[in-house]
Amino acid sequence: MNTVILTQSEKLSEPRTLAEQVYESIKTDIIIGRLAQGSKIIESELALKYGISRGPLREAIHRLESIKLVVRVRNAGSRVIRLDRKLMEDIYTARESLEGMAARLAARHMPETDIHSLHELLDSHEESIGKTEGKAYFQREGDIDFHYRIALASQNQWILENLHGEIYQLMRMGRHQSGQTPERPARALSQHRLIVTAIEQRDEELAELLMRRHISSAWNIVNRILEKNHD
Repeated sequence: MNTVILTQSEKLSEPRTLAEQVYESIKTDIIIGRLAQGSKIIESELALKYGISRGPLREAIHRLESIKLVVRVRNAGSRVIRLDRKLMEDIYTARESLEGMAARLAARHMPETDIHSLHELLDSHEESIGKTEGKAYFQREGDIDFHYRIALASQNQWILENLHGEIYQLMRMGRHQSGQTPERPARALSQHRLIVTAIEQRDEELAELLMRRHISSAWNIVNRILEKNHD
């Protein structure tokens, strides 16, 4: 069965239930670290924190389990996922291959109008980085996510489903970590612009190479963060 992946605009066009609203709130809090990795899910505390009853909260937690942000531990209840080195190394290894191929295919298939829109997206990202004084580069999900746009432009449903299916939020956690390190926001944005230029020039090989280097560079940062946290 094919996975249906909605863009951010499609999601926002639908009325949200209370469970969906709290699901989005908790998801964001996990990704940006407001809810600590490995912390225990205590329903009474979360119900109070988010102003919600147990029923909708449990529905939200179940959805968070389905996208790997919450894990159920035998005899210990549910906890926020902890990003260990092996898990993230596997994810970034897969990302390097899949996103590299997505960039290659985007250079082959992406319409000129969409490339122009991608330039505009990066201009808006530059403004957002400027508002943080260059300290953070955090992209919301969906069609305002640069990497999502590239995967979509590949016109390869298998790539899109694997990059933006159930592991997408884990990827965003890793990207949020790397995006908080000094000098990374400006460097990442510069790398994004080079990738778009290669796509615009229809240089498939260069687009793939630049994307692979970009993902590899991000992994080096995340790996250092994980090693530091482990110490």
